[in-house]
Amino acid sequence: MKTILFIEDEPSLQRTFEKFLIKEGFSMVSALNGEAGLMLAKTKRPDLILLDLILPKINGFEVLKALKENNETKDIPVIVLTNLEGVADVNKAIELGATTYLVKVKYSPREVIEKIEKALKE
Repeated sequence: MKTILFIEDEPSLQRTFEKFLIKEGFSMVSALNGEAGLMLAKTKRPDLILLDLILPKINGFEVLKALKENNETKDIPVIVLTNLEGVADVNKAIELGATTYLVKVKYSPREVIEKIEKALKE
């Protein structure tokens, strides 16, 4: 069973995605802030990370940078799932090593699951 780490500060969104992920045969670990997310990435070694950019304690850009600089976590695919739509934000996330960049309001949970499955196959 593949494990997804969801670093997102909205508990309701975490619960929604957890239901979808479990239904699709994944397990999910969640963190409500960037600091906890980094710690869980290192200890749980998930198969993929879903990452919001607007987070308490450590923002998503800093989390992504730290993940990609760490030998233990650098190869974990990271899908950014955020409300930031600016071209500069997208470019920065991709430059820092994000696999995919998704804007929350433009994707249903089902479509996000499809992106997760695609990223895990690559």
